[in-house]
Amino acid sequence: MTLDTASKAQLTPPRYPVITIDGPSGAGKGTVAWRLAKELDYQLLDSGALYRIVGLKAFEAGLLATDKLDEDAIATLTEQLSINFEPNEATGNVDILIDGALIGRDIRNETVGGYASKVAVFPKVRQALLYLQQQMAEQSGVIADGRDMGTVVFPDADAKVYLTASGESRAQRRVAQLEQAGEAADYAAILATIQERDIRDETRSASPSKPAEDALVLDSSALTAEQVYHAIKAHCQAQGICF
Repeated sequence: MTLDTASKAQLTPPRYPVITIDGPSGAGKGTVAWRLAKELDYQLLDSGALYRIVGLKAFEAGLLATDKLDEDAIATLTEQLSINFEPNEATGNVDILIDGALIGRDIRNETVGGYASKVAVFPKVRQALLYLQQQMAEQSGVIADGRDMGTVVFPDADAKVYLTASGESRAQRRVAQLEQAGEAADYAAILATIQERDIRDETRSASPSKPAEDALVLDSSALTAEQVYHAIKAHCQAQGICF
């Protein structure tokens, strides 16, 4: 028995517009992704937060305590997590809930970033999160911020961007963020962490961080957030995204 076209359409969930913004941590992806999501009224998918959550939970479960990490155990933990993103208009940020509980901004620190990079190398962990991410495009438009959004998660995205910046400029931005928050900041240590993470993310066998062939590659090292936003907005409009 074969399905007619109408029946197939009923079985296939609609796919809403998707804009992917990939690139290394500190390049400015989060800032521009939030602004685009707000202007277009799309969902914001922070892929980096997903891996930070898994990394933190794996650490808390004692799964990162050995040199040889157990991929199956970390993947199982990932599958059991319930993760939701909820926009917070009051703060201009996105609240993240894990198993119904609000998680604080501590997942954004450098230590948790290192945990995220460690668990992200595992194909089974990435597969466990893939379905959750792709489901979002069946509900509304999506701004997907991550490392492999345009190459793996949404290869047929309507517009793709790879936003990068030098390690030095990203370290300087991180120092400024920490100092503004009243925290101590060691530029040399932060730069070393960034460089180490870049090497790991770019050379891993599972979904290495790299631009999609049809992505706009934009270096934000010498650009303001406003310049980055307008360059990406123009690219999206050229790809048929209506603002």
